[in-house]
Amino acid sequence: MRAFHLKNLTMPKSPPSSLTSLTHHEQVKRAFAFFHQSATRFTEEHIRICEIPAPPFKEQSRGEYFATRFAELNLANVHTDSIGNVIGYYPGQTETPLLVVSAHLDTVFPETTEVTVQRRGARLFAPGIGDNCAGLAALLAMIEALNAAAVGLRGTIAFVATVGEEGEGNLRGARHLFTEGHLAGRITDFISFDGPGIEFITHQALGSRRYRVTLNGPGGHSWSDFGVVNPIYALGRIAAKLSEYAPPNAPRTTYNIGRIEGGDSVNVIPEVAHMDVDLRSTDEIELSRLEEFFLNETTKAIRAENALRAASGHSLRSDIQLIGHRPSGELSARSPLVRFAIEASQTVGIHPVLNCASTDANIPISLGIPAITIGAGGIGGDAHRLTEWYEPMGREIGYQRALLLILSTVGILQP
Repeated sequence: MRAFHLKNLTMPKSPPSSLTSLTHHEQVKRAFAFFHQSATRFTEEHIRICEIPAPPFKEQSRGEYFATRFAELNLANVHTDSIGNVIGYYPGQTETPLLVVSAHLDTVFPETTEVTVQRRGARLFAPGIGDNCAGLAALLAMIEALNAAAVGLRGTIAFVATVGEEGEGNLRGARHLFTEGHLAGRITDFISFDGPGIEFITHQALGSRRYRVTLNGPGGHSWSDFGVVNPIYALGRIAAKLSEYAPPNAPRTTYNIGRIEGGDSVNVIPEVAHMDVDLRSTDEIELSRLEEFFLNETTKAIRAENALRAASGHSLRSDIQLIGHRPSGELSARSPLVRFAIEASQTVGIHPVLNCASTDANIPISLGIPAITIGAGGIGGDAHRLTEWYEPMGREIGYQRALLLILSTVGILQP
């Protein structure tokens, strides 16, 4: 997850009495005590998770670990679905409401990345240690706390470790969960833990469409074959046109060319070249406008290159693929789930900020299902870099906030 814009909101100055009274509930007090007593164990678990590689599309080993841990923690009906999501249930008095509490298994790093955690004082360093091993560690901590305090619930919680949240994973785990999996149509609320931090409540889904444009030509020698169509020239025209697009400030809309590849040598006309393009907006209509502009300019650029070098007798062949589509949307700040998150934050002394980001919550939000993403506590930095770090300072407050939010949503039984 990467948050991109913040939104001011007038918050009540103090939490409502219902949330304050929840902290005096005997089972909640036991759970909070468990959080305090288990700090060292939580850190050890966090490190174990991080040192199990989970590169894009290869989350199986980490998924197997979570299936084992879910079973050890006595969740019901623990299983891995057909896409790779790991699911287990903490049953309540009834099956409804059915709350999904989730964290994503995958990282952005390739298979060969060294993931051994290095300790430097209180800080832990390793790729993925924050995003999203912090969220995954919190997922297990919630289950352990519910067990330790013998919390009785009105509704049921499905704990889910999802696949494919990052990059070209295209939210495939969350997409399957809500559209094809056996829980589709049954989930009433969704909460995901993504990365460290305690302030942000992501209730607005940042939509994106990602394209890979691949162009093929005959190639040749830069001197003797000069004048034949060149894939990189056409890509250059596309890049220049996209860079001139003037997006609105509101709704915020952005674009990026993240990668251009092609060619073999400085004196070789490339046979093939491709580029990856990222288009984003908080508004589906504005995103569609940007997408239409990009696709039209791509067509024009290819035609221009072919026309300019028609005498060569060759034309570029194009393959334009949509490699990612994340829907946008917004859960109202007045919705019960957002209000619970605000109130739970204030109850433990957090001053929350509503924001917009691209997370697993994009899928349920786009389907009209109440969904938010929150940080799992602690602090961190350098997300998506090899120098990523995490420190558990503030983790306990984050865990307390998360538990109060969960219990407010699903309901707790009186002892």
